[in-house]
Amino acid sequence: MRPTHTRQQAILEIIGQEAVFSQDELLEKLSLRGISATQATLSRDLKALNIQKIPGEGYVCKKPQPVRSSIPTSLAGSIVSIEFSLPLAVIKTPVGFAPALASYLDRHISAPIMGTIAGDDAVFLAIRAGYTQHQTLDVLEHILPGIRARLEPIED
Repeated sequence: MRPTHTRQQAILEIIGQEAVFSQDELLEKLSLRGISATQATLSRDLKALNIQKIPGEGYVCKKPQPVRSSIPTSLAGSIVSIEFSLPLAVIKTPVGFAPALASYLDRHISAPIMGTIAGDDAVFLAIRAGYTQHQTLDVLEHILPGIRARLEPIED
């Protein structure tokens, strides 16, 4: 059996390329790619990827919606930097802001991010295997607009 991230990536590719109207149809398309899965596993994958079945449209990926208006201004401006060392990322904040930011992220995270741990001035993000820094930043940018500008460059 293939790793979860490979199967989930194939699911995203399939529904992004063509209309799929049933789980049986999706299982068949995965099988044509050499990926076997049970219906229960497929159901869990669809939920983890935030994929929903829309009548008349089939399965669609409900990407995270920007929450620009709902993020508290104090949190939006509290990000000092973000640095990646996959499968982790660390977001630095002023002292005292990290717990609130971690709580906010935990309520808005999706596929690439498994969860957070907060200290006083840092939030550790656990990134799921198979997700790149770019994919993770795409999700975070929807949740925390402007976070890309805080990305720490890698020093040689």
